[in-house]
Amino acid sequence: MSEKPIEDNGKAFLVLLLPISFLIIFLVATWRILLALIVLVIGFKLWQEYQWQQWTHRVNPIFHQLVRENQGRLTPMDLAIKGNFPGTTAKRYLDGKASEFGASIVNSKEAGQSYYFITASILGNILDSSEPVKELPAQAVTKTARSLLAPPPPTPQEEEPETESLPQPTHEEAKRSLEKQLIFGSLIQSELAKRLNVYSSTVYKRRNDPEFPEWSRSKDPDGIAWTYSEKTKEFFPVEEEG
Repeated sequence: MSEKPIEDNGKAFLVLLLPISFLIIFLVATWRILLALIVLVIGFKLWQEYQWQQWTHRVNPIFHQLVRENQGRLTPMDLAIKGNFPGTTAKRYLDGKASEFGASIVNSKEAGQSYYFITASILGNILDSSEPVKELPAQAVTKTARSLLAPPPPTPQEEEPETESLPQPTHEEAKRSLEKQLIFGSLIQSELAKRLNVYSSTVYKRRNDPEFPEWSRSKDPDGIAWTYSEKTKEFFPVEEEG
């Protein structure tokens, strides 16, 4: 009874030993060729890395120029057009730079993928544009902007029962009043960031996006949409069409 299990174990060992023996023979016969292939693959990878490093050194001046011209905002298409090379190569380059400098990457449907590189001069511009204006208190601006977008509260009749009702303003007078409110209803970057409860740099990055009004509306406590003016460097409430 004990001889049969021993015989079965011996056959199983022979079955495993046969392919192992063939593998050892194959490695002994071809180890030089395998070693040469491994060396070639490693050498090819090192050569590719060397070529990439040399290429990035040539592209770095173009990258620095675009960062200065675009205030730190770059897309793969901007770099590809400026350097005249494929978009996939530009994206690989920007991914490497974003990892190196800790840049922010923002995805949007219209502009695609955008990379934001913050330099000392750009940061200085952000801080300069965030300086508070003493003549425009934040509380007064909030009330004015709210009065622009909301109808005036009805006046109770019992207060002045015998006085005549005031005449309705004409179209031109309403237009002038609206322009006046817009002048005093503007916010600088730091004030809007405080109102939306976000960082000032976040407002700076998003201010030129087409979706900025809807994004600001979702953050605003009163549901007001804001838009940015390049001319005045200020933010204005978007007038809602009745």
